[in-house]
Amino acid sequence: MPDIKPPHKPDPYHSYNFFVEWNGIIHAGFRQCTGLASTQNSSDYREGTDPLTMRKLPGLNSYTNITLQRGITNNDELWKWRQNLSRGTVDRRDISIVLLDQTGQEKIRWNLTNCWPTSWKAPDFDATTDGAAIESMELAYEGFTVDKWS
Repeated sequence: MPDIKPPHKPDPYHSYNFFVEWNGIIHAGFRQCTGLASTQNSSDYREGTDPLTMRKLPGLNSYTNITLQRGITNNDELWKWRQNLSRGTVDRRDISIVLLDQTGQEKIRWNLTNCWPTSWKAPDFDATTDGAAIESMELAYEGFTVDKWS
């Protein structure tokens, strides 16, 4: 019988150990970060001497917006960033999303370039629950790189 070893070592990282920083500073803790994704369009192309199939040519890259959520506090930095932009002051920031392992060591760092807030959403209010009031901000960005993946 062959010696079978698990295909995965170590276990996957947990999604709850992360932080978001810009300018090298962790400005606020977030409970959720969603939407980090990259896609690339493809175009059909064929020349008269090609076989009877279309070739696929890589097209432009695009990136989905990310959404950050956190419990609202007296820290109004996110609101001010969005408010300044809505008044015409463009403030693009480079942001990193950093995933940690169980011991708190940095494992993966995604660096997003030229981020700016496209929307900000106030918390939903409900006097019949005891949950935290959560604010949300959606950020557009122009690309990302990965510094570290270990």
